[in-house]
Amino acid sequence: MKYIFVSGAPGSKWSSVVKNIYYSADVDSTDYSEARTYRHDASGTMELLHMGVYWGPAMEFGDHFEHLDQYTREQNEAEFDAPFSGTGVRIIKSHVFGYHIDYIKKTWPDCPIVLIDRTDDACLGWWVKCGEFKITYPLYRDYYRDLRQMAECIRRENEGNRRAAREWPATVVETNRQLARTVGIQVPATEYYQDYTASDIKVTVI
Repeated sequence: MKYIFVSGAPGSKWSSVVKNIYYSADVDSTDYSEARTYRHDASGTMELLHMGVYWGPAMEFGDHFEHLDQYTREQNEAEFDAPFSGTGVRIIKSHVFGYHIDYIKKTWPDCPIVLIDRTDDACLGWWVKCGEFKITYPLYRDYYRDLRQMAECIRRENEGNRRAAREWPATVVETNRQLARTVGIQVPATEYYQDYTASDIKVTVI
């Protein structure tokens, strides 16, 4: 297993799901840099939640990912691997993976896909609370453009993830520890613990 793919709409709290498995000893975290972080106080405290590369249109990597299935496996893997220099399993996260779950699953069948789901309205509201177009990493303005466009993209991305969760063999997980075991990586240190029900998130692995 080379990759763990993560698919979630903006505001789905998917960054918290990634954060709480990112520190597993099995994960290659060499995509981390201070420039690739974003802290916000939406939860009441200034937390580091965005960390490591986000792939997608008009972002640092993955500009072609809206059309991911029109590129070869080798071309896509070159883009996945570009920000890494270490060893271990690489977490590849993109909002637009929701458009391409079938392609990803068929092209990398040994790699799990983690689907994060919240209601469309909850996603939009949380994303706005976290800073909306003032979020400094990743940058959203060039692709999502305005709130109307963002709302429509959230709807489409969630729709793709929900369809995949219905159509592929799926396991719903309730904590980050269960997620780590399900995808086959070491459980992170006890300081990184997340209960998905308490966080108002549904997490499914296919």
